[in-house]
Amino acid sequence: MTQAPVVFVVDDDPSIRSSLKFLMSSVDALLKRKLPDAPSCLVLDVRLRGLSGLDFQRELAARNCHMPIIFITGHGDIPMSVRAMKAGAVEFLTKPFRDQDLLDAVRIALEKDRERRERGKEVSDLKELFKSLTPREQEVISMVVSGMLNKQIADQLGTAENTVKVHRSRAMEKMHAQSVAELVKMIGKLESSVEP
Repeated sequence: MTQAPVVFVVDDDPSIRSSLKFLMSSVDALLKRKLPDAPSCLVLDVRLRGLSGLDFQRELAARNCHMPIIFITGHGDIPMSVRAMKAGAVEFLTKPFRDQDLLDAVRIALEKDRERRERGKEVSDLKELFKSLTPREQEVISMVVSGMLNKQIADQLGTAENTVKVHRSRAMEKMHAQSVAELVKMIGKLESSVEP
């Protein structure tokens, strides 16, 4: 069951909080809170008491929290907005902003988070499928996706070509790959998900 998207707003201006009618949270409360397992975004004021919004953005990244952020501010400048955007902010709105601008930014942020979650689930599922392979099957498909032919793989592994075909067939079945091209895409997604 998919949960409804969540929008968090952290702002030091009570009138902004009131007019937005969203969940309000202090920076500390948000950091301590267990975030929902649903597409979400954070509407964050740049200037807060204590930790600044930009520092908070950095803190979230350090905690491996990739919730999209929409910055709002009444005291922003170009270097501040550039810094926020370079660090991954979805939008940087100056107060007073049009309601539609905020709504558009929230829609974009929620869609980005939804897509990120879908990619993450797909990679997680692929990792589980890959783990189900025997070490030899993993070795064989790694060689297959690198472009090697069955005969070349057999020569390198010191085994019969028919044995390679069996390992390849079983691996493709376990990975639910209908073709070598599909298997190459799957392994590419796994490799691109590995942290450097």
